Amino acid sequence: MTDDTPISLLIVDDHPVVRDGLRGMFEAAPGFTVLGEATGGVEAVAKAAALDPDVVLMDLRMPGGPGVDAIRELTRRGARAKVLVLTTYDTDSDTLPAIEAGATGYLLKDAPRDDLLAAVRAAAEGRSVLSPAVASRLVSAVRAPAAGSEPLSAREREVLVLVARGTSNREIARELFISEATVKTHLTHLYAKLGVKDRAAAVAVAYDRGILG
Repeated sequence: MTDDTPISLLIVDDHPVVRDGLRGMFEAAPGFTVLGEATGGVEAVAKAAALDPDVVLMDLRMPGGPGVDAIRELTRRGARAKVLVLTTYDTDSDTLPAIEAGATGYLLKDAPRDDLLAAVRAAAEGRSVLSPAVASRLVSAVRAPAAGSEPLSAREREVLVLVARGTSNREIARELFISEATVKTHLTHLYAKLGVKDRAAAVAVAYDRGILG
């Protein structure tokens, strides 16, 4: 992309009014061109592959597929486009997964017009742009002790492997020659270490972190 080549965008939002407003704003500003629109994450991935935009403006919560899933898929595919999240949500459950999935920046929809234009320019150049509220949350998350940072004991790993096989507490107790109460204690400890609340989540997180292979 040269200095005189406009920055191309794909706008992803499930609200037509929002898409129309963003398209009008960028088409009226010099140095930008809108290649297309998508109403959900699934469509966004397909449109990004077909249109190859410089920047994808991505909402997060959409009926047509979550934005975080789309960001993760674009990252997995090695898409050239930079993803700039533009949403109304700034909770930890929204911001952290989006950044971890590969988003270049994260802005809220109440951002001033000039800030949004500057953020898209920065994203196109590969620079990170975060709204003040989001930046504050990320700093707090980095400073806070991470859930699941404590390693599992050998016995907890054995219990987790059996849980992943669908083994009941009673069967685990019999397999490991321990009481059911001890099994429950091990489960409580590994849930805390993994930052989860149930068996299914424990198995999912363990696979995600490579604990179960």
